[in-house]
Amino acid sequence: MTAQKGSAFLLKISDGAVSPDYQTVAGLRTTQMSITGDTVVVTNKASGGWRELLSGAGVRQVSVSAAGIFLGSAAEAQIRANAFAGTLDDYELSFEDGEKLRGRFLIQRLDYAGDFNGERNYTVQLESSGAVEAA
Repeated sequence: MTAQKGSAFLLKISDGAVSPDYQTVAGLRTTQMSITGDTVVVTNKASGGWRELLSGAGVRQVSVSAAGIFLGSAAEAQIRANAFAGTLDDYELSFEDGEKLRGRFLIQRLDYAGDFNGERNYTVQLESSGAVEAA
């Protein structure tokens, strides 16, 4: 297994077409993904004092956060519009090895900041709605 570049971990947003094209969200410096799931405990008297969990049960979700420099791209404008409207949209996460994950996400949080003598930057937090699957 070889190491992968963080710069190749990209967040992309769909153009909304029937056969969608995914446009890279420009200016990002960091991208992070978390996969979480609720546990369903099925421990009983026959468990011998050890907790037992039910495989495949519980609610799973994918959270994505990213931060970067604001460039005024079309993808950034679409993210801002989705945040204001509370709209679900299709997103893709792509990795250097060619793996891609796609799903519908809601912008949970969008923050902008800028110092007097610095660039305008932003952070975005997305939460999955429905299955996130390999593409």
